[in-house]
Amino acid sequence: MTAPTDSGERRRAGDRPPPITELIDEATVREITEQAWLALVGEDEALVPLPAPMPADARSSWVEIVGPWTGSVVLTCGRQTALALTHALLREHAPEVLEEEDVDDALGELANVVGGNVKAVLPGPSVLGLPETGSTPPPGREADTCRVDVLWRGEPLTVSVQSHAERENEVPL
Repeated sequence: MTAPTDSGERRRAGDRPPPITELIDEATVREITEQAWLALVGEDEALVPLPAPMPADARSSWVEIVGPWTGSVVLTCGRQTALALTHALLREHAPEVLEEEDVDDALGELANVVGGNVKAVLPGPSVLGLPETGSTPPPGREADTCRVDVLWRGEPLTVSVQSHAERENEVPL
């Protein structure tokens, strides 16, 4: 039996994929987000590129991208913004009182569309995970985060393309 030859194609233990900031910039993330907003939220719903403090009741939705670069596309906003977004997405089909599931679905759909378009501009074949919602996931290295802060209807909203926080005992591939 002969030992397999090393083709050099697999990553070495110390190798890391390039940081997201080498693969995509803020202008591209902002443009992708604006296009998703026009398509899903409405043509008259503008995003204003201004940072503002996030309210204490912030909630997030995200999708994971797994491929040559692995991380998440995270959409974060306050609870009132999440409710307003849900009404905007559901339009005339929105119930008067929204269920948490409706809000999670709306935020998940926005994260899914933005994440799918981010995945499309990244190199190599990648897979997009299913949307998740909850507390904002911790980002990885600052150098591996591309963040866009905007205002929608005067309220803060953040779209972040970020690597995962490294866990204890995790070995880079």
